[in-house]
Amino acid sequence: MRPSPARLLNILVPVKRAVDYSVKIRVNPQQTGIDTNVKHSMNPFDEIAVEEAIRMRERLPPGTVKHIKAISIGPPKALDVLRTALAVGADSAAHVALPENAPAPEPLAIAKTLASYINIQNSDPAKVEKDGKVDVVILGKQAIDDDLGVTGQMLAGLLGWGQATFASKVEVDVGKNEVVVTREIDGGAEEVRCRLPVVITTDLRLNEPRYASLPNIMKAKKKPVEKLSPSDLGIDYTPQLTTLRVTEPPKRVGGGKVGSVEELVERLKDAGITGV
Repeated sequence: MRPSPARLLNILVPVKRAVDYSVKIRVNPQQTGIDTNVKHSMNPFDEIAVEEAIRMRERLPPGTVKHIKAISIGPPKALDVLRTALAVGADSAAHVALPENAPAPEPLAIAKTLASYINIQNSDPAKVEKDGKVDVVILGKQAIDDDLGVTGQMLAGLLGWGQATFASKVEVDVGKNEVVVTREIDGGAEEVRCRLPVVITTDLRLNEPRYASLPNIMKAKKKPVEKLSPSDLGIDYTPQLTTLRVTEPPKRVGGGKVGSVEELVERLKDAGITGV
C-alpha cells in the first residue's frame, strides 16, 4: 500500500480575463481607457499559473495535491477564462460576479477579495471537508492590460503568508512543509525558501501552458463553478483612483540626413540642444 503524503496541498489560482495579447491596443474615443470591444482571453501570466498548479500535481506523489481551484473576479464573460482553466486541469472554479459595465477592480480590491475568500474557505468546516484549506496561491506576476504587478504581494501581506514573486522554477517539499522558488533578478537568479502557506507569482520562463483538448473542454462544462457576489465577501469595489485621460503616445517623426558633422552640430543647436 502506498503511504499517504505528509501533507495535502490545496491550490487556488486566480485568473483574469484580459484583452488578448495579439490584439493591437487602441484608446477609446472618450479617452477614458482602451477599447475593450475586442477579443479577450486569459491573461498569459495566469495561464502559466494554471499550468504550474497542474504540473505540481503531476510532479508530486499521487494524491499530494488534493484540489486545484480557479477563481476570477469580473463580469459574466469572466466565466470563459474559468472554463479554460477547468478544461486544462483545474478541479473547480469560483466566480465573483461584477456587473457587465463595472470598472475593472483595482489590485488592492482584488487582493482583499482573494484574502476574504481564502479566510472564509479555511474557517468553514464544511468547505474544508469538501475542498480542504487553501495553502498555496499561484497567480500571474502581472496582468498585460494594466501591468501593475502588485496583487500577489498585497495578498501575501493581507494573509500574513510568505511570498515568492517572479518565479521561474518551483519545487515543493511537503515533508519539510516548504517550497523553494527560483526567481529572476537583474543579472541572474535568486533562490527563495518559504514555509507553507505561500503566495507565488509566475514569470514567463516558468513553463509553457498546454492546450485544452476537445474532450476536456466538454468535461469542463460539468465541473462545479461557485457563484459569489461582492457582498458575500464583504468587499467594496469603489475605485480609489480616477483616470483623468488616456492618450496614445505621439507618433514617431522621421529623421533626416546631414552632409557633415558641422551641419549636424548646427541643427542640434537650432533644436535647443546644448553642450554640443
